[in-house]
Amino acid sequence: MKARTLAPLLLVFLAVQRLFELRLARANERWAREHGAVEYGREHYPLFFVLHAGWMLATLLEGRRSGGRVNWPAFLLFVLAQPLRSWVIRTLGRSWNTRILIVPGGERVRRGPFRLLPHPNYAVVALELASAPLAVGAWRTALAFTLLNAALLLLIRIPAEERALRAYAQGRGERS
Repeated sequence: MKARTLAPLLLVFLAVQRLFELRLARANERWAREHGAVEYGREHYPLFFVLHAGWMLATLLEGRRSGGRVNWPAFLLFVLAQPLRSWVIRTLGRSWNTRILIVPGGERVRRGPFRLLPHPNYAVVALELASAPLAVGAWRTALAFTLLNAALLLLIRIPAEERALRAYAQGRGERS
C-alpha cells in the first residue's frame, strides 16, 4: 500500500477518534464541575488543540506527498497504541479529561497503567505523534511534532498537573 493512500485514512480515523474523545471529555468535565472541580492550567489548554490539529494536517500533507510505501512497523506501533489509549481512558473513568480538573474528595488513580507510569496517556500520545507520520513517510512531521509535544508536556503540562495534585494533596493533609 502506498503511504499517500493511508495518509487520508489516518486523518479520518484520528479526527473521528479525537471528536469522540472530546465529547467524552466534555461530559466528564460537566460531571467534574458539578462536583466542585477546580481547573488548573487553563491558559495552556489551547496549545494542545493547535498541536494536535497541526500534527494531523501535517501528517496528511507530508504523507500525501510521500512517494513511498507504508512503513508497516511504524503503523503497527500506532495500532498497538490504540488499546493502550483506551486502557488509560477506561482506568480514569469519569476522571479522564483533556483538561486538568481536580474534584474534591477524589483519589489519585494508581491502578492500571498508572502503576507502570505516572503519565501513561502522554506516553501513548508521544508514541502516536511519532508513529502515525512515520507510517506514511512523514518523518519531518514526526520529528517536529514529537519535539513540540515533548516541550509542551515537560515544560508546561506535566508541571501544571503535578502542582495541581500537590495542592490537592496538601489540602487533604496527605502526601502526593
